[in-house]
Amino acid sequence: MTDQQMTQTEARPMTGYDRRMLALMNRREGAPMYATAARRRLVVCAHIALTVASIATWLLSAVGDQRWATWTMLGLALPWCVATGAINASTRGLLELRERALDERQRAERVRVAARARQLMLWLLLAAAVAAGFAAHKGWDTEDLLFPALFTVFVVHWLMPLWVAGLAVQDEPADFDEAGE
Repeated sequence: MTDQQMTQTEARPMTGYDRRMLALMNRREGAPMYATAARRRLVVCAHIALTVASIATWLLSAVGDQRWATWTMLGLALPWCVATGAINASTRGLLELRERALDERQRAERVRVAARARQLMLWLLLAAAVAAGFAAHKGWDTEDLLFPALFTVFVVHWLMPLWVAGLAVQDEPADFDEAGE
């Protein structure tokens, strides 16, 4: 971001929507769920597992005639949303808030998270390309896997910044009063 763009972003006042979202992302009711690095890792791993299960059941319901998969996918939606909310709250809305609602440290962290997510996606895409090349070299029929593979890559690309941010967030410092007791 150039200095001029940064100045324009800072010059825009926060709207009512920005203030509500900032307040929502800074609520502390769910803090015990993500208070430590181990808990945040557990939430991110649970989110990844729920995402994988949701993708698999959606693909089963979209590609085949599996009504049970649709109901399973709907059952996975609530825990997936809770895990998403926990990750967003642990990062204090780093990826959800508008640029003008973030301070300089958060803006820099958002850029670092995006860069790391791009690097991870690059390696993931390279692995997928190598696997596809290997399958083609062996003469395996991969036509039926094109849609599921592309859809999975799309979802992972969409969620990778959230997962990286959830894993990268630091523990909050303990309050001075709590440390003294």
